[in-house]
Amino acid sequence: MLKLSFTIHFLLTISFVCAAGSLYFNSFLESVYNDSPEPWAIGFQDGVSPGYTGIVELHDSIFFYLVVIAILVFWMLGSTIYYFNYDKTKITYKYLVHGTLIEILWTIFPAIVLLAIAIPSFRLLYILDEVTLPTITVKVTGHQWYWSYEYSDYETESGDPIEFDSYMIPESDLEIGQTRLLEVDNPIVLPENTHVRFIVTSTDVLHDFAIPSAGIKIDATPGRLNQSSFFSEREGELFGQCSELCGTYHGFMPIQVEVGTIEDYLSWISSLGTITIALRNSNKKSV
Repeated sequence: MLKLSFTIHFLLTISFVCAAGSLYFNSFLESVYNDSPEPWAIGFQDGVSPGYTGIVELHDSIFFYLVVIAILVFWMLGSTIYYFNYDKTKITYKYLVHGTLIEILWTIFPAIVLLAIAIPSFRLLYILDEVTLPTITVKVTGHQWYWSYEYSDYETESGDPIEFDSYMIPESDLEIGQTRLLEVDNPIVLPENTHVRFIVTSTDVLHDFAIPSAGIKIDATPGRLNQSSFFSEREGELFGQCSELCGTYHGFMPIQVEVGTIEDYLSWISSLGTITIALRNSNKKSV
């Protein structure tokens, strides 16, 4: 008994020291976010938006139910196989075919579990579908096999909006530190803590505009406009890809979003030349 008590005390002390050391060192380290896929990774990317946080929390809560149900089902199967196999008992319970209580339980219990999953699921679905009054609107157009972006709130002196095409950078042109199959020549540039609306469409076939770390996945359908809300709580470089089979080069339609400060965003806008902001009240204001 004394040896067992000493072992437990030793393990608790080691656990306390490890936890204290982790907090101590983490206080001196900056957070490093995983915004792009990693080789052999099995977890989620670090999120940038409240919607993505809600998706991960819903996944974790549903996984809890999954684990509990799996343990219960496998326990019942294992118990049945162990206690009622032919070697353990030669008796066949011929009339043991009904059980009112257990039948009621295995009907009500799954219904309660489905209800517990459905309520937060529908709540999150409606939240993700809601588009808050946007400060910036970006129109996304899918082509075979590249993306086009249009900043609808801005226009040049000639009256044309800011628009550009975005192609994947070939592997032979990549620089050190760039990500293969995900880097583009003209990324989307957006400010942090700003409500953005993506309007998504296509000119040829079905595409899918997907940015995992932002919780965005929306179809680009020819002749139809779909919209999605984007809000980034921090700076970062986000990556995505077309998630709908769209032809031979489907795997070469990456999406890159650079999220920076408001000052960085305004500097990028200014670098494009003399730009005029088209305000909603039809007034014009030069930048």
